[in-house]
Amino acid sequence: MSTQRALVVPPDPRWPGMFHEEAECLRHALGAAAVALHHIGSTAIPGVHAKPIIDILIEATSPTDIESRNPAMEGIGYEPMGEFGLPGRRYFRKGNPAGVRTHHAHAYAVGHPDIARHLAFRDFMTAHPDWAKRYSDLKRELAAAHPGDIEAYMDGKDPFIQDAERQAMAWQAGRAR
Repeated sequence: MSTQRALVVPPDPRWPGMFHEEAECLRHALGAAAVALHHIGSTAIPGVHAKPIIDILIEATSPTDIESRNPAMEGIGYEPMGEFGLPGRRYFRKGNPAGVRTHHAHAYAVGHPDIARHLAFRDFMTAHPDWAKRYSDLKRELAAAHPGDIEAYMDGKDPFIQDAERQAMAWQAGRAR
């Protein structure tokens, strides 16, 4: 059992601004290696309870270009983690001076399929408040049931996320027509 907390908090209207502020720092640190930056994850979905960590998706020119910017990322407080279990991704995490995690950055080369999946999920949840409420309620229930076990919390969300991602990708495909 992990001792990392599965704390979720009510939606915070500051989260979008926190993303934009951090995105500016990332643009400076990554330079031309960053093609686009997107706010993803629960803090990007209006009305959803979330772990208070801003998730940022970076569309990059290449994984090598991102890795070459590791020193600049460290300079703004990020810890480079490499692929961290997901082929094609470069993952970075950042905490505050007290050691509390505040940001995750996920970099993928432009065109990587995980980019479309993350953006479709966010956009689907935003466009379907009933799904977002179900997700928020599930997260709160799981955090209460597993307060000291982040793995159990994550495992509990997985079936919902898988279903929502299938719905989101179909919805996104329908919108593209």
